[in-house]
Amino acid sequence: MWQTIKSDIKAVREKDPAIPEGLIGLLEIIFCTPGFQAILAHRFIHFLHTRLRVPLLPRFLGQIVRWWTGIEIHPGAQIGRGVFIDHGMGVVIGETAIVKDNVTMYHGVTLGGTGKEKGKRHPTVEKGAFIGAGSKILGNIVIGENAKVGAGSVVLKDVPSNSTVVGIPAVVVKHNGIKVRDIVRHYSPDSHTANILSVSLNELEKNLQVLKEEIRSLGEQVNIQSKREVA
Repeated sequence: MWQTIKSDIKAVREKDPAIPEGLIGLLEIIFCTPGFQAILAHRFIHFLHTRLRVPLLPRFLGQIVRWWTGIEIHPGAQIGRGVFIDHGMGVVIGETAIVKDNVTMYHGVTLGGTGKEKGKRHPTVEKGAFIGAGSKILGNIVIGENAKVGAGSVVLKDVPSNSTVVGIPAVVVKHNGIKVRDIVRHYSPDSHTANILSVSLNELEKNLQVLKEEIRSLGEQVNIQSKREVA
């Protein structure tokens, strides 16, 4: 547990430039950083809920933490090491959500359900993912390792690792550091090749038209021959 808490403190120090160095910074993290406070409290609440199977109390403590920090984490949610919630107000993390190590998320993020699923019905966020402010990630989907979700996005499908998604609904705009339109351009033919393909298609169309005319002519000849034989 202590190593996990140290990882949480380290994450705040590394990702929040407003935190000063030394003892003052440590005190600010403990007493003035709601994201850290909510996660620290959740670790104890999660232990009561999942290990000791204590009824009611974990949910009640969770309500107190929500009132204190503005962050709502269900006691059943799984939170990894080094998770950083910046600002934090309005963050909601559902019961079956899984947030793995070194994930960063901002205020207004929802890891929720769609209302159509049972059992595992909340997202899984893999290591190193970044979730922008106001994003809504809904359903039993996976946000891949080191993926980025742009602020205000609504994510309803899996996000590949090392990808960036934005929009409503969210779409992939970058993968492995390359913009999607650049990837499309890379695999698209250049102008010279496109001209060759265009000429080839025109030739094929002409040949097809010739074949159609020959087939029509042959059909007419067959009809004439058939009429002669009948006569």
